[in-house]
Amino acid sequence: MTTATLTTNKSATEAKFEWPLCYEAENFILNRIHAFVERNSFARTLAKRLRDETGTLILDWTDHLLLPASDEAALRETGYVDDPLGDNVAGHKALWHPEAMLPRVLIAASNARFPLALAVRPDFAAEFAIVHGINNKIEGEPLSRFRKLLVREENGTQLYAIERRGYRGYTSSAPDLKAYCAVRELFQRRQRIWDDDAKGFAHAHQCLKEAVDLAGRDLACHLFFREERAYWQKRNRAGREQKRRQDSLGLGWANHDHHTFRSSRKFFIDLIKALETLGFERRERYYAGSEAGWGSQILEQLLEGIVVFADIDLTREETEIDFSRIKLSAAKSLGTVGLWCGLHGESFLGAGMHHLECRFDHALLRKQLSKIDIVTMKPFSDFPFLKQAFTEGERWPVRRERLEKLRAAKLITDKQFQQFATEGAIGSHLENLQRKGGFKGFNQHAVSLIISETDPRKQRLDQHTAA
Repeated sequence: MTTATLTTNKSATEAKFEWPLCYEAENFILNRIHAFVERNSFARTLAKRLRDETGTLILDWTDHLLLPASDEAALRETGYVDDPLGDNVAGHKALWHPEAMLPRVLIAASNARFPLALAVRPDFAAEFAIVHGINNKIEGEPLSRFRKLLVREENGTQLYAIERRGYRGYTSSAPDLKAYCAVRELFQRRQRIWDDDAKGFAHAHQCLKEAVDLAGRDLACHLFFREERAYWQKRNRAGREQKRRQDSLGLGWANHDHHTFRSSRKFFIDLIKALETLGFERRERYYAGSEAGWGSQILEQLLEGIVVFADIDLTREETEIDFSRIKLSAAKSLGTVGLWCGLHGESFLGAGMHHLECRFDHALLRKQLSKIDIVTMKPFSDFPFLKQAFTEGERWPVRRERLEKLRAAKLITDKQFQQFATEGAIGSHLENLQRKGGFKGFNQHAVSLIISETDPRKQRLDQHTAA
């Protein structure tokens, strides 16, 4: 395993987040996926359609593989270990790779020479079944934590489509449909627009507490982010078009990589507390105050499988503190993140997410989106193991009262006031990401550059880099 160190000046407690490149593990999994699709014609056709029609790869839709016992030792040598959250199926061992973004694995007692099963993960097994004309019964009750649909059995292999809700094991259980529906409606109807953001966060915290009390932390997290994606998508054409393309194969957004929220300095602690209520744990922090005046706390919800980027303006002096726990004072000027929040509002409230990042075939998606007049900006990470690029930003109108407040506080100039009032300001993006080597990390310097490039003060109606 070769370690790719993309960040510097980390504390000892964060050293474990210098994520390695796990090509040996990835190559093992890719080899097994290839062997599977060679024996299963439906999977072979699906893999081709994923690329041709959605710009995605079957690797990134694979939830787990069922492999023969003869593969276990070699798989463990690549870094796979017992999955403590796997909730094993009887007779199978559940494995995962804690340092790589790769499918999980079940080990069977069989000693076949080929992979026994592959499970792709759409948002809804029923929608996958309808699109592909699959009439087999779905195992597990509707809206339960785990459901499984046998798609095709061929040459000793089984292709499944599975769906999950706040759960990463392999057994189903009866859902509490009343709680499910109540929490979904609670998040759908959550008031997001407030004159007083403090009241907005108090309301959001109350909604989250009620949701967790009703449905449990992990299902509440699942339902919350389902609504956050829907809200973001309404305000982002690239997101709507890509969702349409993925839904044409019955997939949904299950290829998400991370969700990004922007926060003012005043309410960053409130954002972190809200995410903790949903079961998120802190991962690495970024300290790029000297480069772009920003910082980010990365958080992960292991059972739901969601990663969040929480962005905030930072000064150089604040790079030495844990800004996710220490409330910061008001800034005398606004960086890119603070200005975005000043113009559009808090991501957790009315503005919604700054971007949704999903996993794709990076070059292929750029080409496909360009054919429907969606421009992709120049990549801000362009490594063999990590490629990232935003679609051109969605320009949103800015409420005049927000502009008046910013101008009165001398946080924008009269010229900027007129520009934002007339042209609006960049609001959101879809992010095109491709990972190799199972790399779980991010490129701090490159993210600093793209944050700087997307500063609303630098935008003009004719500024973009074509795909």
